[in-house]
Amino acid sequence: MNTSAMASTGRLRARRAARGSVTRGAARAGLAARGVIYLLVGALALQVAFGDTGQQADRGGALAELSQRPFGAVLLWALGIGLVGMALWRLSEAVFGSLGEDGRSPRKRLLAAARCAFYVFVAYSVLYFAATRHQSGGGSSDKQSRDVTARALELPAGQWLVAAAGIGVVVAGVWIGARAVLRKYHDKLQLGRMSRRTRRLVDITGVGGGAARGLVFAAAGVFAVRAAVEYEPDKAKGMDDTLRSLADTPLGPWLLVCVAAGLVLFGLFSFALARWRRV
Repeated sequence: MNTSAMASTGRLRARRAARGSVTRGAARAGLAARGVIYLLVGALALQVAFGDTGQQADRGGALAELSQRPFGAVLLWALGIGLVGMALWRLSEAVFGSLGEDGRSPRKRLLAAARCAFYVFVAYSVLYFAATRHQSGGGSSDKQSRDVTARALELPAGQWLVAAAGIGVVVAGVWIGARAVLRKYHDKLQLGRMSRRTRRLVDITGVGGGAARGLVFAAAGVFAVRAAVEYEPDKAKGMDDTLRSLADTPLGPWLLVCVAAGLVLFGLFSFALARWRRV
């Protein structure tokens, strides 16, 4: 191999190493930021379950809670930057593919692109709140859900569109919960670097947290379908109203307590992913 070819190969390897290092850093920062949000949402939901209704149990409420802490502004900016990292990581998966045998399949790339778009929105809302401190992370999730549903219902075949979206969210919730219970996340973890005790603790957070997260998604989807069937946008619910509705079931506030604790576990699971996920 001549000198020019060797230099070209060396530069290519250096670029790949740099890209891999940046991607890993972005992914771990994003997962940690997601963990903070779920920890706060779960804690707020626990407060709601025990009678404190003064704060929204959603992303907006979590940001408002964080802003009131010492160095709140710094923490908000760090959280937003971490979520930008999450979006960049998902973008790299959409462009270059992800780990696994089918990591470069069109389905995986499309899923990564959808996740990228979602985290771009979340990162923007957090950074906007950090910059202005006037709105709760882009507004209440309940109001956002009602407004989006109302606009969608006004479109041609709007009821069908909202119903299809709601069914999609229900399916996503069931898929999230089922994968958590079946411990499918093991495929993405560096299990060899974890002790047996650590694996057990991660499984507790992964199974409990994923099941709770899936339940919240599925419940929100059911409310969206109901809004479409009854043609009433107010029937749609964001995370806060969805969580509060769990307290109105026959199980009473204890179901909300269990789900809220599960969201806290999912926050801890996100921290575990930030530490041991293969990227």
